[in-house]
Amino acid sequence: MSLPPLVEPAAELTVDEVRRYSRHLIIPDVGMAGQKRLKNAKVLCVGAGGLGSPALLYLAAAGVGTLGIIDFDVVDESNLQRQVIHGQSDVGRLKAESAAASVKEINPLIDVVVHNVALSTDNVMEIFSGYDLIVDGTDNFATRYMVNDAAVLLGKPYVWGSIYRFDGQASVFWAEHGPCYRCLYPEPPPPGMVPSCAEGGVLGVLCASIGSIQVNEAIKLLTGIGEPLVGRLMIYDALEMQYRTVKVRKDPECVLCGKNPSVTQLLDDYEAFCGALSEDAQQAVTDSTITARELKDMQDRGDDIFLVDVREQNEYEIVSIPGATLIPKGEFLNGAALEKLPQDKKIVLHCKSGGRSAEALAIVKNAGFSDAVHVGGGVLSWVKTIDPSLPSY
Repeated sequence: MSLPPLVEPAAELTVDEVRRYSRHLIIPDVGMAGQKRLKNAKVLCVGAGGLGSPALLYLAAAGVGTLGIIDFDVVDESNLQRQVIHGQSDVGRLKAESAAASVKEINPLIDVVVHNVALSTDNVMEIFSGYDLIVDGTDNFATRYMVNDAAVLLGKPYVWGSIYRFDGQASVFWAEHGPCYRCLYPEPPPPGMVPSCAEGGVLGVLCASIGSIQVNEAIKLLTGIGEPLVGRLMIYDALEMQYRTVKVRKDPECVLCGKNPSVTQLLDDYEAFCGALSEDAQQAVTDSTITARELKDMQDRGDDIFLVDVREQNEYEIVSIPGATLIPKGEFLNGAALEKLPQDKKIVLHCKSGGRSAEALAIVKNAGFSDAVHVGGGVLSWVKTIDPSLPSY
């Protein structure tokens, strides 16, 4: 469905702006009026990572008058494979600052507002209130639900995107005109069920595909042209090169935007709501977590341990802790791994950073290996504290 323009047009375009945006101005559907609306718009991009990189670059190039960037992370070398707003010289720099510099290089005629903070329940409402539209480039469920809830409570639309390996999704959530994110996903997936991009990987160029779609939707909303993805979920398969859309209807029983909402304010703890770890895993790791240094001490003493790497084969080939046996997490979930564990040795589990090994630890303990432990921080901690010569990813 078509919707009215989200913002009013600015009073005028300068000669420099007319020259810069001329290819927009000669499109009848955009024209002077549409470009003036873009100039008058205030858009916040949550995240300056994979999706935020192309989104910020094209929002700036399109002439969005005020562009906000919120990100508290720093640029890591592993980001450069897909986060094209950053360069080699930006490694170690705050992402928001790096992104702001790139944006100003793309378009010095716009205003850039930098928020070098982590989005939280303490600041999200205040930050969002200063913008007309939110572009969500987050990569975790806790922040996604918080973004959605804040947008609904403030009556603001936001453009959502998600990427994983070769697959991408995008939609526009605007409770006033259609469903919200909770209508599509009423509850987060069980802990450990959906791997992050850091665990499962992502094709770098997929970020550009989904990020550009998000900008396309933002421009349509701001200028009031076309039919935005309100009430529709776009699904992209990069391997098969297929786009398809499915309808998403507003849930009348939605706890947030339904006829009788039970969620009328932000939750106290979105991390707890999304459950980064299952209750069993949280209980298992309470007294059964060791450091990478403690593991190294065990190996140096010749302790009788059985070290298990629960990552995937391709991760194991990138880097591994010496002496580790690869048994992927999936084999713990289906029970096949248990018969591979010796009864006469102490079981020590690890993964990339500790999440997957914690879930595997709960399974192992429930199977009777009461003295089993896992390595907090996983192979990343090993590389950082024990052998920095090894690659990290």
